[in-house]
Amino acid sequence: MLIWLRALRLGQWSKNLLLLVPVFTAHEFHAAALGRVGLAFVAFGLVASATYVLNDILDLEADRLHPRKRHRPFAAGDLPTSHGPAGMAVLLALGLGLAALVSGPFLLVVLGYAVLTIAYSAFLKAYVLVDVFVLAGLYTLRILAGAAAIGIAVSPWLLAFSSFVFYSLALVKRDAELAGLARRGDADAAGRDYHVADYPMLSIMGIASGYLAVLVLALFINTGPVKEQYTYPNVLGLLCPVVLYWISRLWLKTSRGEMVDDPILYCFKDIVSWMVLAAMIGITLAAM
Repeated sequence: MLIWLRALRLGQWSKNLLLLVPVFTAHEFHAAALGRVGLAFVAFGLVASATYVLNDILDLEADRLHPRKRHRPFAAGDLPTSHGPAGMAVLLALGLGLAALVSGPFLLVVLGYAVLTIAYSAFLKAYVLVDVFVLAGLYTLRILAGAAAIGIAVSPWLLAFSSFVFYSLALVKRDAELAGLARRGDADAAGRDYHVADYPMLSIMGIASGYLAVLVLALFINTGPVKEQYTYPNVLGLLCPVVLYWISRLWLKTSRGEMVDDPILYCFKDIVSWMVLAAMIGITLAAM
């Protein structure tokens, strides 16, 4: 059982906290909305774990060559690969069943996430840049899922901001992997169309995308709906330097080789990222 818990990658469930973003942006702080998002969190996590099992089976040989991924249950031989399909089927059935209890639109978003993730694991991750677009899309789908769970529409401004931010973070992930390859003396990423020499160009694209997210935020703060929704909308302008600092710091950490493969999980363990989040919440409350 403990081995299967490792295979589920429960630590990755922290990414599903993105389902709460629409709750906060729409100010839906009531028990019904939070309860539905809580159920949606579990449903999304189960479906995501099912796709992680598939990914680990498909990436078996590459993972065994990786300094950290070789310790994953399937790569290490702690779980037979023959057990993977059955485990994946059970997780999908449970996850989709719970998703159906949340709402029909939420179930559709979760199905879309599952299909896109399976396509990514099967072949899309082998194509340069296509993989980072897909990863950014998978993060954004979590925000759409949160909105579907509580029955609200997502602002196009939020979609634009999240798309640029998650594209930047997806490139952080690739850059961190390439930096690791460089330290080990490898020239290419196994199973992916990336070379260590791509690092400078990917950094430029990622930094630019992160800064575009800040520009979108600055433009959004000056829109009519914001001025109607907040008592002191000008206070929200303080969010821009805070987000700019956070993006810049992540890329600086990446350039120093201090970033782990997954920037989202890095942020959950990073005290400065938590301080940035606290500052953003404080600024938003002050504006309200």
